[in-house]
Amino acid sequence: MRTQTVTFRILRFKPGRIEPPRFMDFEVRCEPWMTVLDGLEQIRLNQDATLMYRHCCHHASCGTCACTINGTPALACANRIADLQADIITLAPLANHPCLGDLAVDMTSFFLEMDPQWANVRICEGVTVERIPENSHQVLRLENCIECGCCVAACPVTSPAEEFMGPAILAAMNNEIRNRPAAKKSLLRMAQDPTGASKCQRHLVCSQVCPSRVYPARHIADLLRAMGKPIPPKKSDQ
Repeated sequence: MRTQTVTFRILRFKPGRIEPPRFMDFEVRCEPWMTVLDGLEQIRLNQDATLMYRHCCHHASCGTCACTINGTPALACANRIADLQADIITLAPLANHPCLGDLAVDMTSFFLEMDPQWANVRICEGVTVERIPENSHQVLRLENCIECGCCVAACPVTSPAEEFMGPAILAAMNNEIRNRPAAKKSLLRMAQDPTGASKCQRHLVCSQVCPSRVYPARHIADLLRAMGKPIPPKKSDQ
């Protein structure tokens, strides 16, 4: 693989400054190892210091760099430029989230839907007795969800015009039922809200774009079963 020049076509927006939103092109000299996030860093450092985007961990653990890459919600740090096999990389903010500026979106409502009392850890599966530390009886791990918002951005049912809890919150509810069976009744009441699990149309794109394999559609199906509701056919089956 060799160094290549790639065009980053970025949807820019700054309230009162770049309005309405419009695309701007930046030429980036890319090494084979560079990710989309590396490209954004190059643009901000060498071409336009006003470019807005979020980032933190650089290794797909925090979810903050999620944006729309060539039409698909994804993590900028987890997608190598060379793997995209495109001369033009089109970047836009995540859909279904208010845009603060450029690729940065407001995640406030996303996090407010998550009850802070819900567990964010679970028992680690497949751990042998030999691997459990002395004086411990089990090993806990963080939940898979990194709260990146990709599933919400991809969901065709989630939009400002629709009232739908969305795949992330419903998956979190189902996880909480697994972690706290005693809370099952109250959580299912929440899921039975008119804006809840029954609004899912089984497009399955939420599971397809999830970078940490949470598979939200599977969790929603579990909730529907627990509620005694029919699971709609996959859109691809219709």
